[in-house]
Amino acid sequence: MKFLKIRLKYTIMLALLGQFALAQSLRLKSPDSLVVGADRPGAYLASLYGKNVGLVVNHSSLVRDSSHLVDFLLKNDIAVKKIFSPEHGFRGEASAGAKVANGKDPKSGLPVISLYGNHKKPTAEDLGGLDILVFDIQDVGARFYTYISTMSYVMEAAAEQKIKLIILDRPNPHGYYIDGPVLDLKHKSFVGMHPVPMIHGMTVGEYAQMVNGEGWLRGSIRCDLEVVSCLNYDHRTSFTLPVKPSPNLPNRLAVNLYPSLCLFEGTPVSVGRGTEFPFQLIGAPWFSEYNFEFTPIDRPGAKNPPYKNQACKGFLLQDFADSYIEGLGEVYLFWLVESYKMAPNKNEFFKPFFTLLAGTTELQKQIEKGMPVEDIRASWQKDLSAFQQIRRRYLLYEDF
Repeated sequence: MKFLKIRLKYTIMLALLGQFALAQSLRLKSPDSLVVGADRPGAYLASLYGKNVGLVVNHSSLVRDSSHLVDFLLKNDIAVKKIFSPEHGFRGEASAGAKVANGKDPKSGLPVISLYGNHKKPTAEDLGGLDILVFDIQDVGARFYTYISTMSYVMEAAAEQKIKLIILDRPNPHGYYIDGPVLDLKHKSFVGMHPVPMIHGMTVGEYAQMVNGEGWLRGSIRCDLEVVSCLNYDHRTSFTLPVKPSPNLPNRLAVNLYPSLCLFEGTPVSVGRGTEFPFQLIGAPWFSEYNFEFTPIDRPGAKNPPYKNQACKGFLLQDFADSYIEGLGEVYLFWLVESYKMAPNKNEFFKPFFTLLAGTTELQKQIEKGMPVEDIRASWQKDLSAFQQIRRRYLLYEDF
């Protein structure tokens, strides 16, 4: 029952923290007037005329009238030659980790080259004949969300082939805080390539400038980079994404919960893949004392989910996310710590993937030792302060 008591404790705290939550929401500006980079054609079309253009895009690459950037550029007589797509594919429908094959866009007839699986970085052949690349993908601001890893590989390939890269910037729904352990490069992977916290508080344009400026590309090579920034955005802005960034982040609640729930993907706890509420619940067959029931099944974007066709129990976290998580400005660790305590087989709770997601072995050790959440969070602060000094050098928008 301890897990339930902790949840109740923090729900009750909402009343006590009402003034704090209200202050946080007031600090977050309305996104109604926000203009993303793609909606500023005057800032980038002139650079594309007369050039052979490659686009790194997916389903989120929309302009204000809801047309896709590919269609918008073709309509404006830009010579788009190739499309490069990240994890989940060009249309954003593939499951996490699923193989995404090369293909052809049926509407434009353009070749689509997948930058996932064993082909994460464009080759010289892929970039052959191109004069310039444009990157326009909506990110969610978490180190383990792979779109920034794709961007880093694209930057590296562009630098090696001496091709300019233009990034059409978009807001970060978690851009109002930084949190989590900073990645130890011994655990570098596609879900964490650089020494940044789990939540880095930067847009993709700012992140790209940091990768370039800190010499994080292979051989410290530098990309010829231009960022078309957003207008009317700052790092106090809360932004509801107009389109789901990937199949299992279908709404604002899932996006808000994602930083706090993704670590569960390295454990035997389900985060709702294969249900109607992905990244809005936690549970497993052994969460036996809780009332919410769910059975994961194959769904579009969630093939072979954990506990497929098995009855599970757990917590639906939507109300908590709606009333508390947005504006909290931290990764919420209590669910993870308490799930470990109640796990029937603690020796099998942490999978190797957990270390890649956390970016360090320390978090697992701290939880196994029973370290209080407050002490775990305190252990991050020195590295977070050092990262903040680096981060400030590359910001394009007013900070929190």
